[in-house]
Amino acid sequence: MEPELINPDLNDAELLQKLNSETAQIPWKELENHFARGVVVRVDSGLDLVQVAMSFSRDDRNGIEKLMAENKVGKACDDEALRWNRQQSIFWAIVIAPWVLIQEQQ
Repeated sequence: MEPELINPDLNDAELLQKLNSETAQIPWKELENHFARGVVVRVDSGLDLVQVAMSFSRDDRNGIEKLMAENKVGKACDDEALRWNRQQSIFWAIVIAPWVLIQEQQ
């Protein structure tokens, strides 16, 4: 999962298209190294992963902090990682360096 650099001059529609093209399905097993580095961010299944990625890409601190306060976005914790490992969970994922945003498939 190596990200391309995102051109800051892209308009919102171009950025959404680029981010959407960079999402991938990935099993938890392949995310464990990223979790160990502390860079996995879980995104609530009720949110649009690409829109959240756009907020990270645009450094929308207020929007991200609001989602974090609502516990809809946050760094993955040990209990979640154990559950995902047990369940062999599959995620939609996207890299917004240094973060790996993941959303569990339902």
